[in-house]
Amino acid sequence: MSSSKQDDLPAREIPGDFGIPFFGPISDRLSYFYSQGEVNYFTARIKKFQSTVFRCNMPPGPFMARNPRVVCLVDAVSFQTLFDTSKVEKKDVLDGTYMPSTSFTGGYRTCAYLDPSEPKHAILKGFYLSLLAKKHDHFIPLFRQGMSGLFSGLEDEVSTKGTSYFNDLSDSMSFEFVFRLLCGKSPSETSLGPKSFDLWLFGQLAPLMTLGIKYVPGFVEDFFLHNFQIPFFLVKSDYNKLYEAFENSAGNLLDEAEKLGLKRDEACHNLVFLAGFNAYGGMKNVFPAMLKWVGTGGEDLHRRLAAEIRAAVKEKGVTLAALNEMPLTKSAVYEVLRIEPPVPYQYGKAKQDFKIQNHENSFMIKKGEMLFGYQPIATKDPRIFEDPDEFVADRFVGEGEKLLDYVYWSNGRETDVPTAENKQCPGKDLVVLLCRLMLVEFFLKYDTFQVQTAKILLGSSVTFKSLTKYTPGN
Repeated sequence: MSSSKQDDLPAREIPGDFGIPFFGPISDRLSYFYSQGEVNYFTARIKKFQSTVFRCNMPPGPFMARNPRVVCLVDAVSFQTLFDTSKVEKKDVLDGTYMPSTSFTGGYRTCAYLDPSEPKHAILKGFYLSLLAKKHDHFIPLFRQGMSGLFSGLEDEVSTKGTSYFNDLSDSMSFEFVFRLLCGKSPSETSLGPKSFDLWLFGQLAPLMTLGIKYVPGFVEDFFLHNFQIPFFLVKSDYNKLYEAFENSAGNLLDEAEKLGLKRDEACHNLVFLAGFNAYGGMKNVFPAMLKWVGTGGEDLHRRLAAEIRAAVKEKGVTLAALNEMPLTKSAVYEVLRIEPPVPYQYGKAKQDFKIQNHENSFMIKKGEMLFGYQPIATKDPRIFEDPDEFVADRFVGEGEKLLDYVYWSNGRETDVPTAENKQCPGKDLVVLLCRLMLVEFFLKYDTFQVQTAKILLGSSVTFKSLTKYTPGN
């Protein structure tokens, strides 16, 4: 949208309110988690206010939230405001209106909680980008090694039990990959496993979840889960083991961090956060989503992907050059990241008074207001995407590549580049690479597969019901 067109948009007061103090946020929280659910919580307000920009409360609310009041942005245009760090501050807003205790990160505010204006941000983000650049030759061989073990597990379980739960196998493979990449050895040489990260993640994110435990009324779960922080001492032992493993095994990376001016323990806590929250936590969500959507795409999609992948690999092997010859595979990955983004929320606090726009109106934002974007709706904006709720694997092929400006999963546009000065995910390109590589490995080995899916705490669950092996020559 051009600036001249933006200036022509009619001004409108931001609709919506926050209800009665204290009770309004609790009422909205119950609606959000229980009576309406996440998506309906927002779509009902879009319909009520006839606006994709409105005011509401965001959980967890009283007792844990500093201020639950937000201006909600749920269209592809206004959502982009959240990437403009000249207008919005990103200090301590990773989890929105709630921030976990820094006990979970060694007493430090890790890079994800820092605003780019804070001196430590550039140093830490630069450290992340540097270590990923130095490790780039390890990405493909390490991931292929992990996928080989995952396939063995899938096939054994499908043959013996008739089904295989992909998430557990994927978590183990992801943990192995991250640990080998950063620490240079297998976690089997330690007492660590993915559950160590799972417990640590849950301790931080529990107030933003609902467990849906059978026979437990929603208001009972709500009282305990959303009013009280889970104390760090419950996961302290597991976290200390993780910290010690990284401290003992990633010494060369920590040496580099010290040369940049970081304290060694601060660098190590940030490295654990990068490994557990950013990398493992992201893979825990995105890999099942990948197999869910491609799996439900059916045999015709599988046939097309297999033909493209096998032709490219036959000519160039499993290399970056081959991956770049797979437009459908790459598009399918972007479509998964659009339709089920691994991070559904983005926040930012207004640094000054300024105007924002959606498709129809302009709105005045006041300094200090918290802006919130719900990405699963913003990236299904019907003004941008045709059939936005449908998984269209070739959406980003050819002319469709122009739509990548509206794929936001990485805390930035897909066409943007992570730098030390912005808040875009430092591993953005690595995530896309690994997702493409996962599809390559699958269709080099299998012709098609069937899955059963469901919604769980962090994303989707995927259960394999069948695997049809590829037999060359048939």
